[in-house]
Amino acid sequence: MTEAGASDSGQLTLRRLTARSVVLSVLLSLHPPALAVRDLVRAVEMFDISESALRVALTRMVAAGDLERADHTYRLSRRLLDRQRRQDEAIAPKLLPWQGDWDIAVITTTGRSAADRAALRADLDLQRLGEVREGVWMRPANLSQEWPPHLDSQIRRFTGRPNEDPQGLARDLWDLDGWARAAEELLALFGEASRRVDRFTVTAASIRHLLRDPALPPELLPSTWSGPALRSACAAYEAEFLALRATAVHPGATASTPRASTAAE
Repeated sequence: MTEAGASDSGQLTLRRLTARSVVLSVLLSLHPPALAVRDLVRAVEMFDISESALRVALTRMVAAGDLERADHTYRLSRRLLDRQRRQDEAIAPKLLPWQGDWDIAVITTTGRSAADRAALRADLDLQRLGEVREGVWMRPANLSQEWPPHLDSQIRRFTGRPNEDPQGLARDLWDLDGWARAAEELLALFGEASRRVDRFTVTAASIRHLLRDPALPPELLPSTWSGPALRSACAAYEAEFLALRATAVHPGATASTPRASTAAE
């Protein structure tokens, strides 16, 4: 749906709302992520998206492998279940007390194609590791997360303590100042967004941005870090969005507020 990005002027830009993005947002907010088509129709109507546009989007999403259909119910595909998990973790990362150790991943496979190298880099980036040099990735050992099994045959993992200043190392691995500036812009957009569609798109862009948060220990972050505030803003909107969806799908019902995520294409 929406995505944070830099325009030519350097300002944060948001992409337009689509039927596909609203469908993903609704399903990503559900555990399990499945909903009848009649309920999806009511949900997208909140954002002035027609039933015909929805049905075209559903057909294309099934063909693309984004959704699976059973009778009149649509659910996220297995591939997007992993995306749901990552987005849940982006808003509420499982942090551990940091004792000063770093997780280190060394790529051991050779002779890989360019596509395979790019896929492995993307996987390590999703694990919130930073690249020290080609083939060597690391991050502070403060994050509890599952490692995809397919990585075990391509890397070796170690734990160690670098000799250099950990704050300086963190700044070398991640553009913390740039991330913080974008987060501040998103928080400002939250404050300016009064229309339902605007709040929806800002939240989606914020979740995309939170996926890029390295989730570092407080000791390694700049003194003014907007990560917690951005997560709180997203969580507040999620409760609002779930209430709106529940009202649209079941008029008169009171919505609960389970763990939710909003889609960002």
